[in-house]
Amino acid sequence: MNKPLFVRNKLTSAQIIILGFSGVILLGALLLMLPISSAQGVVTPFGETLFTATSAVCVTGLVVHDTALYWSPFGQAVILLLIQVGGLGVVTAAVAVFTISGRRISLMQRSTMQEAISAPQVGGIVRSTVFIVRCTLVIELLGAAAMAPVFCRDFGAKGLWMALFHSVSAFCNAGFDLMGEGGAYSSLVAYAADPVINVTVMLLIIVGGIGFLTWEDVRANRWYVRRYRLQSKMVLCTTGILLLVPAVYFFTREYAQLPMGQRLLASMFQAVTPRTAGFNTMDLTLLKDAGIFIMIALMLIGGSPGSTAGGMKTTTAAVMATTAWSVFRREEHAHLFGRRMDDKVVKQAATILVMYLALFFAGALVISVAEDLPMDVCLFETASAIGTVGLTLGLTPSLGWLARGILIFLMFFGRVGGLTLIFAAMSETNKAAARLPQEKITVG
Repeated sequence: MNKPLFVRNKLTSAQIIILGFSGVILLGALLLMLPISSAQGVVTPFGETLFTATSAVCVTGLVVHDTALYWSPFGQAVILLLIQVGGLGVVTAAVAVFTISGRRISLMQRSTMQEAISAPQVGGIVRSTVFIVRCTLVIELLGAAAMAPVFCRDFGAKGLWMALFHSVSAFCNAGFDLMGEGGAYSSLVAYAADPVINVTVMLLIIVGGIGFLTWEDVRANRWYVRRYRLQSKMVLCTTGILLLVPAVYFFTREYAQLPMGQRLLASMFQAVTPRTAGFNTMDLTLLKDAGIFIMIALMLIGGSPGSTAGGMKTTTAAVMATTAWSVFRREEHAHLFGRRMDDKVVKQAATILVMYLALFFAGALVISVAEDLPMDVCLFETASAIGTVGLTLGLTPSLGWLARGILIFLMFFGRVGGLTLIFAAMSETNKAAARLPQEKITVG
C-alpha cells in the first residue's frame, strides 16, 4: 500500500523538481504583484501575475498583458530572471549556485540533477552543470551582441536592454518580447525582413532547443558522428526534418506573394518558432488551415530532452515513429542507427504521447465550451500552452479564469514533464503486477 506523501521521510527527485518550479512561480507571482512591477504603479491581481509567472518559468510566452506596455523595467527584469531560471531548470540553477559558493553537492542532489536535465548517468553531473551554465551565458551574450546594433539603431540606449532580453528569451525558447511600443502583442513582426534579427533569433531558438547533452556530445566527438550517442543522433535528425519540411510548406504555400528574401526568412522563421519558441514575424491569423495544423503538430512535439524547450520532445516522436516502422516490418524490437531501443523507453514514449494528446484535446474542449469559441483556435491555444510555445491567435488576453487556469496547468505540465508529475504522485513500484497471469488481447 502506498504511503501518503506527507508521511514519507524523504522527497523523491520528481517531487523536488515540482516543488522547485512551484516555489519559483509563486515567488515570481508575488514580486509581479508589487506596484513597482507595473508601469502604472498599481497592484496587479494575483491571478494575472500567477499566469505571467507560470508562463515565464515554464518558458511559454503566453501573456495576459503586453510585456513592454504593462510591466515596468523592474517587472520586465523579474520576468527575465524567471525565464532564465525556468530555461536552465530550477534544479540546475540551484546546483550552479551551490557549486559557485563552494558547497558540496550531495548524492541526492546529483540524482535530482540527473533527472532534471535528462542525463544518462549521475557521474560527471556537476561538470555537466558547469558546462550548461557557461554555455548558456556565452551564447546569450553573443546573441545580445549580434542584435544590439539593430535595436540601438531603432531604440537608442534602450536597445541594449532589448537585445539582452530577446537573446535570453530566444535561447530559453520563452517567446516574451518587448515590441509592444509598435503595437500590443506584435512580437517581431516589425523585423520580418531584417536578416540579423531573424537569423540570430532562429539560431538561439535552435541551439537552446536541441539540448545541452547533445551539444556536449557534439563537442566531445566533433565530426565523428558514428561516436555520437543514439539520443544525439535521434535529436539532430528529427530536428532537421522538423525544420526542413515545414519551411518548404510555408515557402511554397503560405508566403509565395512576398519578395524572395523576406519569403525565405518568413518561411524559415515560422518553421523554427513553433518548436516551443513563441516568437512570430508574420500575422498567424492569416495562415491557411493546413498551416495552422502544421504549427499545432510542431508545438506538440516541441524541443529535445535536457534543453530549454518543452513539448513531448523530439525523441518521443522519433521513438514512436521507429516503433511503428518496426511493427510494420514485423520486427521484435524497435531499432535505429544500428542500436536496439529499450522496451521501457518505448512504453514511456507511448505514455507521454497519450497524456499529451489527452490533455491537449480535453483542455481545448473545456475552453471551447466555457468560452463559446471555435474548437480550432482553442486547439491552437492548448497546443501552445502544453508545448510551452507561446504562439497565439489572439485568444489568451480575452479568456476567463477557468480557461486561464487550464492554460496554467498545461504550461506547468509541459515544462516539468508528464512523467515527472506522475512519478511525484506515484513513486513506488507495484511489483505484484509482474506476477499476474498473462493473457493476450487483439488490437488494431
